Amino acid sequence: MPQPLKPAALRPGDAIRILSLASPVDKDLLQKGCGELERLGYVPKLDPPSVVAREGFFAGSASSRVSALKEALAEHASRAIFCSRGGYGTNYLLDGLSVALAPPKILLGHSDITSLQICLWQKFGWVTLHGPMVASSLAHGEGAAKGYDRDSLLHSLTETRKGWLLDLKAEPIIPGSVEGVLLGGCLTLVETTLGTPWELDTHGALFVLEDRGMKPYQVDRALMHLKQAGKFRAVAGIILGDFPECEAPAGTESVRAVAHRILAPLGVPVVWGAPVGHTERPMLTLPLGVRAHLTVSGAADNETQLEILEPACAA
Repeated sequence: MPQPLKPAALRPGDAIRILSLASPVDKDLLQKGCGELERLGYVPKLDPPSVVAREGFFAGSASSRVSALKEALAEHASRAIFCSRGGYGTNYLLDGLSVALAPPKILLGHSDITSLQICLWQKFGWVTLHGPMVASSLAHGEGAAKGYDRDSLLHSLTETRKGWLLDLKAEPIIPGSVEGVLLGGCLTLVETTLGTPWELDTHGALFVLEDRGMKPYQVDRALMHLKQAGKFRAVAGIILGDFPECEAPAGTESVRAVAHRILAPLGVPVVWGAPVGHTERPMLTLPLGVRAHLTVSGAADNETQLEILEPACAA
């Protein structure tokens, strides 16, 4: 795996650049999310023409979005990049992306942003944050349905000396206790890295997989594709989201049942239903590229904990 490069931590009053790298953003939700960042003590910075741009499925042309990304990575006026939302189109920005000489900067997002996070990890070893976005979870608020978990977000953004403990609030599928590097993200986008120059190396990983709006047979197909591509062969453990809007048609397997059937034979610890990525619950923030310890107790104890073993940021 790459040697992890950690971004500088956020401090009170720091500026955060807001970018729309995928689909167009709702202006009202964007405003609410920026208000939440101000409540947390930060200063949201956005260029209104680019942040709220709209070109078909996308928040502006690919060239304008990649230019905004490169400018935000290089600028000194902001200390972090928070994505406004996911959707579709981040993969258009990856060809030719070269930030090897730039110091790492906090990048927070999930969903379609998984493509960029995996690329930055595989090509440059950047630690990034799989967590709430400005015009979605942050707009819904702290601790709210479809909102975000404050403690895991702030630990990920500001801690520089030690790790922290997360209650995954999930169900055990296969018990066990294991250590590995947190990697992964949105299942569909993880799958689409296969065959690319930034195909995700999952050797020794605590593999995070979540998504929304998939039929159980589509999840089955994606998991089997990853299995046949060797992506489960050397994983340390697997953390699954709660896959909202993925209800099974009457008389068919649920997504949980599909996951159990495919993943249980691997013999590694597996949990189901963590509030990560696409979730109806307050979203946990996970630092991707850092070491963590997963504890999955038996069904009687129903305990699923993730100990982050090192800070995601540097001082």
